[in-house]
Amino acid sequence: MGALAYRGAMIEASAPALATAGWPQVGYVLLAFVLASLIGLEREFRHKSAGLRTQAIVGTTAALLMIVSKYGFMDVLTSGLVRVDPSRVAAQVVSGIGFLGAGLILTRGGAVRGLTTAAAVWESAAIGMAAGAGLWIFAVLVTALHFVITFVYSYLTRLIPGADATALQLEVVYEDGHGVLRQILAAMTEQGWRVTQLTPRDHAGREGQVAVGLNATGPTEPEKLVSQLGALDGVHGVRTLSSDELG
Repeated sequence: MGALAYRGAMIEASAPALATAGWPQVGYVLLAFVLASLIGLEREFRHKSAGLRTQAIVGTTAALLMIVSKYGFMDVLTSGLVRVDPSRVAAQVVSGIGFLGAGLILTRGGAVRGLTTAAAVWESAAIGMAAGAGLWIFAVLVTALHFVITFVYSYLTRLIPGADATALQLEVVYEDGHGVLRQILAAMTEQGWRVTQLTPRDHAGREGQVAVGLNATGPTEPEKLVSQLGALDGVHGVRTLSSDELG
């Protein structure tokens, strides 16, 4: 009888949350999924780091966290009285997982890696929060959407022209007046890189040296390109830039 009474109490405790958050909230989560996917599609077409999958995961997870925040604590709240502060621990979970996700993101050779993995960790935490709050419908829904994102969206992104290309921003310092820039551009083309922007940059080096900023897309091995450009005669330095530095 004790076990049955405990089980009944657990079901009764989770019932208010499920009764309050229903099909309209399911629609809100799906709306966030669609809108975030549209933003991700735009980023994918422009070959940015946070693309279709990352944006879809983050947008859907944010909607789930909002649902948990609004409807996940009905079993410990009464009208005009808060017996406990139920949102305190949940808020700390979100902050803590954010730091964990940041540790999974790497920047190497101008390319960002690990964004989708970090977003998935954040998503898993939100699914766990929803399950713990008794919002099992939303936990299951977002888990299902995760597999849509990782499998279906992975296939869709391969259909986008140039989706496998890496965006790279470089600053190259070289000797002026010796045809070095032509060699640089030829070497990049030979390696399969396409220069989309070329901008003169200020350089306070020795006389006769100039600097240029290059925005390019190409294969996913920027380290090899940087090494090859640095070995060219007349090139005195190559470094990667952020989009803000390139302007």
